[in-house]
Amino acid sequence: MATPSNPSDSEVVYRRQNKGPPFKFLVPLVYAPVLPLIRLSLRKNPVLRDRLFTLVLAGAFVHGSYLVADLYDVESK
Repeated sequence: MATPSNPSDSEVVYRRQNKGPPFKFLVPLVYAPVLPLIRLSLRKNPVLRDRLFTLVLAGAFVHGSYLVADLYDVESK
């Protein structure tokens, strides 16, 4: 009555534990100082300033909607 001690015979599922910080939630810490720096540093070139500011702000909104949609998707399952 020996039990098999070979680990390859048993069906054990190991999940990878995420030990790092959730970078997708830390991105707003980058957007917060970048937006005012764009406004201040490109004061002499208003066309480029406004286009870059709008592009970065749109990227922030897309990223935020991605995070919210991902959370709603997880909750609906």
